[in-house]
Amino acid sequence: MAARKIIGIDPGLASTGWGLLDYAGGRLGYLAHGCIETEAAQPRAERLFCIYRRINEVLDTYGPTEAAMETLYFGKNVTSAIAVAEARGVLSLALAERNLPIAEFTPHQIKQTVVGIRKADKEQVQEMVRVILGLPVIPKPDHAADALGAAVSAAHLYRTR
Repeated sequence: MAARKIIGIDPGLASTGWGLLDYAGGRLGYLAHGCIETEAAQPRAERLFCIYRRINEVLDTYGPTEAAMETLYFGKNVTSAIAVAEARGVLSLALAERNLPIAEFTPHQIKQTVVGIRKADKEQVQEMVRVILGLPVIPKPDHAADALGAAVSAAHLYRTR
C-alpha cells in the first residue's frame, strides 16, 4: 500500500492550524505542525492573502498527497463564521490548485474519530492526538492539534473503507 502524506487544516482568519502526518501500512506517523496567524489590524483581504501564501509554503515544503479540513461550525457569531468561510475558501483554492483531494469533517466527526465521543472537550481531543501520534507533549497551539485531529480522521476514514 502506497504511503499517504495527509495535511490536516483547522481554518480560521486569525489562526489557521495545520498538521502533517504520514499513513503507511496501517500506521500513522507525525511529520510537523504549525499555525498561520494574521493580525486583526490588517485589512481582511491582506489577511486572506497571507493565509494563502503561507499555506502554499507549507504545501511546497511537505508535499502532501491529500488534505483534511474541518468544516465550518456555524455558531451564534455570524461575523466570525463569514471570516472562517473566507479562510476556508482561500485554503481550498490552494489545495485545489495542487489537485489534492480534500476530506471534510465536522468538529463532531473529528471528536468521534479521535476520542470516541462526539461531545468530547478540546482538551480530550488534544490529549488523544498526542497519544495516537506518540508525541511527548500536546501539540501547540490548539488549532494545530485540531488540524492533526482532522488528518487522523482522514487516515481513519481510509482505513475503514
